[in-house]
Amino acid sequence: MQANSEFLSQAAALLGPRGLTADQEQIASWLTDWRGRFTGRALAMASPADTAELAALVKLCARFRVPIVPQGGNSGMSGGATPDSSGEELLLSLRRLNSLFALDAEARQVTCGAGLILQDLHEAAAKAGLRFPLTLGGKGSATIGGLIATNAGGNQVLRHGTMRAQVLGLEAVLADGSIYSALTPLKKDNRGFDLKQLLIGSEGTLGIVTAATLRLVPAIADRLVIWAGVPSLQAARALLLHCEAAEGDALEGFEVIPAPSLDRVIDYLPGSRAPLAETHAWHVVIEIVADRSNAGTLQERGEAMLAGAFSAGLVEDATIAASETQAEAFWALREAIAPSERAHGFAVQHDISVPVARMPDFVDMAVPAIEADWPGTRAVAFGHLGDGNVHFHVIAPPGVAREEWEASAGKAISAQIYDMVTQWGGSISAEHGIGQVKRDELARLGDPVALDLLGRIKHALDPDFLLNPGKLLASGPRKH
Repeated sequence: MQANSEFLSQAAALLGPRGLTADQEQIASWLTDWRGRFTGRALAMASPADTAELAALVKLCARFRVPIVPQGGNSGMSGGATPDSSGEELLLSLRRLNSLFALDAEARQVTCGAGLILQDLHEAAAKAGLRFPLTLGGKGSATIGGLIATNAGGNQVLRHGTMRAQVLGLEAVLADGSIYSALTPLKKDNRGFDLKQLLIGSEGTLGIVTAATLRLVPAIADRLVIWAGVPSLQAARALLLHCEAAEGDALEGFEVIPAPSLDRVIDYLPGSRAPLAETHAWHVVIEIVADRSNAGTLQERGEAMLAGAFSAGLVEDATIAASETQAEAFWALREAIAPSERAHGFAVQHDISVPVARMPDFVDMAVPAIEADWPGTRAVAFGHLGDGNVHFHVIAPPGVAREEWEASAGKAISAQIYDMVTQWGGSISAEHGIGQVKRDELARLGDPVALDLLGRIKHALDPDFLLNPGKLLASGPRKH
């Protein structure tokens, strides 16, 4: 306790009253993860104003052996930004590091702080006639640093890739307080390992991202959003291949929704209605886009693509959004799946991926298998067909007690799903990270050689396990 008191005294002197608080009432709202599955305690919450302050703070933490839990917008899905229950970890808020340092429209790149909100980045890019090609439902709270730490995905991965593909340069504070600075992007750089890629997706366990240089792309001049009904996921897969062949890189979104999920969304969203008159087993949201150079032909190309799909028997029915308002309404139906499922009952949710070509077969196997093995549950699979990312939710039977069910049946269901995914050559985490939720499952199912390499790197960069302990990796520091 005396050591904690001395640490807090020195940290307060370093950061000032705005940069450090031990007031538990002020900290309380940041101690529970977005899904409400984890609630911890914190020694204090630090909010450094810049990278230099953060580096000095990390050196202080290293000297006093104070563990650090970095946190951005606290919108993660895996409990990766929540402290444990000990009350000995420092909660590190990066939200003050929200500067937009430079936006170079000619080079199509932007340099910004880790605390910048994704939506603010979108708006800044739009003012320059550009866009940042990654978006997701939590864009109003998710921070750039958090997106980098978890290698976030979203609806545009099909064309642009995950966050890993958007990062051109990186700055981070390491466990000893040293600053890794590589914000200047180079097209070619063969000076050894690409260290920024090591930090991307490491969930704050190897270093604390403080700033990044990101790529921007031309703004969309026009887009076409199509809603199609298909009889099966296999048919949806064939439709995807047809659209890719017809439009190539112009194909930016391809999402699949099962009929029961759409029905629940319609009940959930006031004023919403199904885009198609007839019932279909699966629905597909397709988006193709154009910049200024080819916007004039977008409608014609989209109609030709859709006509070809009808001729080939790939769709049962389809409609093209007649306006931007209707296009947004189509996407709103897709984005409302998760909240509509929650409104119908709590569930165990799984962010998984399998090889793209095998996703239809996996879903056709897994949904009935889970429902048969766990009577009363409803399994729902939806997501990004083009990149193999399946959001696999299993909704609890009516009337069961949530905590008891999640701790028993829910946990066993998740283990069964992760076993299936592993057997199919997939990943137990597609775009939300490992955090606390999947840490033990990664240890159980991960490739031993890969896990050993992860552990070696962690021990080399953070031998005392002070950076986000208990996340991603199950083991602790080696004995000295």
